[in-house]
Amino acid sequence: MQFDDDAQLDPSQVEDVRASGPQPGWGGMPGGCMLPIGGRGGCLLLVLAAAGLFLFGIIPSPFTGQGGAPQGGGRQPSAPAPPAPTGNLAARCRTGADADQSEDCRVVGTVNSIQSYWRQAFQERGRTYKPARTVLFSNAANTGCGTADAAVGPFYCPVDRKVYLDLSFFNTLQRDFGAEGGPFAQAYVVAHEYGHHVQNLLGTMNRVGPDSRPGAGSPSVRLELQADCYAGVWAHNAVKTGFFREPFAQTDIDQALSAAAAVGDDSIQRRTQGRVTPDAFTHGTSRQRESWFTVGYDRGDPKRCDTFSGGI
Repeated sequence: MQFDDDAQLDPSQVEDVRASGPQPGWGGMPGGCMLPIGGRGGCLLLVLAAAGLFLFGIIPSPFTGQGGAPQGGGRQPSAPAPPAPTGNLAARCRTGADADQSEDCRVVGTVNSIQSYWRQAFQERGRTYKPARTVLFSNAANTGCGTADAAVGPFYCPVDRKVYLDLSFFNTLQRDFGAEGGPFAQAYVVAHEYGHHVQNLLGTMNRVGPDSRPGAGSPSVRLELQADCYAGVWAHNAVKTGFFREPFAQTDIDQALSAAAAVGDDSIQRRTQGRVTPDAFTHGTSRQRESWFTVGYDRGDPKRCDTFSGGI
């Protein structure tokens, strides 16, 4: 994974709040409550209780819908959030050469490429892509969905339309879940989260309704597998965005597949509880996650990512 040294980065797409911590006036996130189900009183648990880790996905926790006004289960900020500090990313992350030398700048370059692709893809289909910022945080972060800590891993909040990323997650992914790791594993995770942003813009998130339940064929699983497919679509088209020197090598793709397999529901359940319980699936099996990323990468077309029709 090599950036074009002369590519011009846009650090404004990434906020760095690692030195600030959560601000007062924000309501907390109900523990483990990620996607609402069963009306105002219930929620779909996307956290495996035994693992205590959310496997990167979506957190609209205080809301019964995918956006708009709160309807119970959480508190809105008592006042508008203060502007998030941007650290010194603007000074350090200017070119593709910087992205090759710094993890922070690599995130900036990856986000730039992903959004460049989706902007063009939306335009080709007569739609307007609305950018989403990535927020780098440590330990805890204030979001439009409540206060989240690092244990949830990377996630997308559809309320404020931001991706939240604690870079320490990638060490956890290798150490605790057996992923190969590497720069493209990180890129896959970021691209997956932006897949959720695309779903939010297209209204696909509405398919996970208030009566949704976990399970092997559940809407939640289909939503996550589609985000994996969208990550593959970006990977197929990434070199066309002008941020990378050449198409990704097979070693890069292998890093993504390793990360996808490591966080399959079946893999996590075997590690944490010693058995597989498909009725509790929320993200899909290792094989499914690898397969749908590969579909996106091989075809390079978002239309091929329809996980909601037929089998998965």
